[in-house]
Amino acid sequence: MLFKGSETYTMNSCETIELFYNIRTDLDKLTYATYITKIISDVTTENQNSFNTLKLFLNTLYMISETDKDLDFITSVFKMRILKILGFMPNIKECVNCKCKENLSHFSIKDNGFKCSSCAKQDTGSIQMSEATKNAIIYILKADPKKIFSFELSENCRKELELISNIYLNEKLDKEYKLEKLF
Repeated sequence: MLFKGSETYTMNSCETIELFYNIRTDLDKLTYATYITKIISDVTTENQNSFNTLKLFLNTLYMISETDKDLDFITSVFKMRILKILGFMPNIKECVNCKCKENLSHFSIKDNGFKCSSCAKQDTGSIQMSEATKNAIIYILKADPKKIFSFELSENCRKELELISNIYLNEKLDKEYKLEKLF
């Protein structure tokens, strides 16, 4: 129960719905949960409609707590999706330069989206990606919120996704987020 004061809300009582118990019993899971919580704290403000952000946050905590999926994979998916929610949706339909829909093999941080192999030669900051990574990014950005974690990637593709999501998040939020060991 929340009560609105003159400038802030006061919590009178609450009831726990989900405990995410496994996060409390595993230091790695706790570290990753703390990391995404820091990002959520930085991108939300009081009295803002954050329903989609809350859904993503809870789904991510559930994945961290209740599955054995790679934690770096989970945070990479989270980062790409939170950027979409925040309005930093990359152009994934065509090359951001020439509008070509073929040979989209690079992700341009500077130009916010996919680039064809020809245009990527002129953008030294673009990151080369496999077809599987490209398809994963498209899936993350377009899938139903409850299904964004329901796919698998090879180790190499997970590393590509992790690299792209880390750099893209840091660039768009103008802050360097690092997963630090807390313990």
